[in-house]
Amino acid sequence: MNSRTVPHDTGAPHVPVLLAEVLAALDTQPEGRYLDGTFGAGGYTRAILDAAAGTSVVAIDRDPQALQGGQDLVMAYDGRLQLVEGCFGDLAAIAQARQAVPLDGIVLDIGVSSMQIDTPERGFSFRFDGPLDMRMAQSGQTAADLVNHLPEGELADLIYRYGEERKSRLVAKAIVAARREARIETTLQLAGLIASVVYHKPDDIHPATRTFQALRIAVNDELGELERALEAADAVLGEGGRLVVVTFHSLEDRIVKQFMADKAGRTALPSRHAPALDRQVVRYHAVTRKPVVAGDSEIFRNPRARSAKLRAIAKLGSHGGRAQSWDA
Repeated sequence: MNSRTVPHDTGAPHVPVLLAEVLAALDTQPEGRYLDGTFGAGGYTRAILDAAAGTSVVAIDRDPQALQGGQDLVMAYDGRLQLVEGCFGDLAAIAQARQAVPLDGIVLDIGVSSMQIDTPERGFSFRFDGPLDMRMAQSGQTAADLVNHLPEGELADLIYRYGEERKSRLVAKAIVAARREARIETTLQLAGLIASVVYHKPDDIHPATRTFQALRIAVNDELGELERALEAADAVLGEGGRLVVVTFHSLEDRIVKQFMADKAGRTALPSRHAPALDRQVVRYHAVTRKPVVAGDSEIFRNPRARSAKLRAIAKLGSHGGRAQSWDA
């Protein structure tokens, strides 16, 4: 299970993973316009607004509880923060509607937040007993719907594809057998079922970890949203604008790595049939030469940061120039 934020021991607002590294990669500028595609507890948004004079942020979250919790921040920054309910896959349309284009930077922190994990009734974690829900937007199909209705083969494929669970067929078979007797409704019910059929050593991760990840990704279409967000970012970033993405597992990181490699590795031209005046060269430069990861001190404070990887690129216009590379 991954997480975007971790609470301070002091009771202060949540501190996002790799906060200093994200700010360095964004290179926030005075009067800059930024978009936080995963508002969560508002940690990145607050830091961007504080980083340089006159910055403004459009922050997006699909979770109504996150939006409700962010209203005090909206008031505190007196017009510099626009908080929007929606999916970050729609960030281009959202930024355009808020007259925030071109953007100077976009940050995407992919995954489930600590607030969601630590709220039992949201059903994201097997550490608590709660309904098998996992919906970030609190609408649409739940994890329980998938577990109780998908055919065995489809369920096994889902668990393997999104959870990279090698025992996916064994897990799916056990789920289908159990649901014939009674509907699977809770997180601990499912986690216990998986633990009963998947062998694991005491120091291994919980045997339900990968299946829970797979269900969460499927319920929220997380990989599809990520792919849409990356393409949308390309449409609304201005010249020199930075795209910064923090991922927490290999499926996400592969998508981001490939997207950024494609953008930074070659020059894009329109069709040769397009009018000459409509043609322009769009190039990107890698801001981070390799993924930036959390240091030992951060991992000690927040073990969930262990799997975080940050990648960033900068958009360049037709007149060339290079953005400064940076590595932690």
